[in-house]
Amino acid sequence: VFPRRFVKSFPAVSGGFEIETEMSVHASQLKLPVSEMALDYGRRPEGSSSKLSTFRDGARILWMFAMLVKETQPLRFFGTFALFFLAASIGLMIPVLVEFAETGLVPRMPTWVLSIGMLLLAMLSMMTGFILDSVSRGRAEQKRIFYLSISSGRAERQAAGQALPKSEPGKAPRAA
Repeated sequence: VFPRRFVKSFPAVSGGFEIETEMSVHASQLKLPVSEMALDYGRRPEGSSSKLSTFRDGARILWMFAMLVKETQPLRFFGTFALFFLAASIGLMIPVLVEFAETGLVPRMPTWVLSIGMLLLAMLSMMTGFILDSVSRGRAEQKRIFYLSISSGRAERQAAGQALPKSEPGKAPRAA
């Protein structure tokens, strides 16, 4: 059951199985309480076939998850690429530097240029992560403020004289 505020503030971008991932991230960003409900799954009737494709649907969910990580945690996302480029750069750079220290020559110039290029990519990825992290924090704050500005519908129901739903201890009240 989704509260009115959640529904009004949720920018559904995807469809299919990816939407569950998107809803989970949205609820997490808004710091909303989430609970799971146990459901009984019955066996599929004989002769029927599933429309699900394990690998295709799984790949779509993973892709959506990666894009949501990029949107919500860009420093972690781009920092991972920065670490990869930095490790590759150092791995290529050390043998060239050792050879330069021994002979005073750089006979493997293409390797040196590649290692410097990868070092620059690492720095660029890290700076991109820092900048987008600041932007992402601002967007999350705006999203939270927008969420809180949406009426929960509680005041309207009280004004109309309807009974408000009772909540159980430890659970959030349900929205109509």
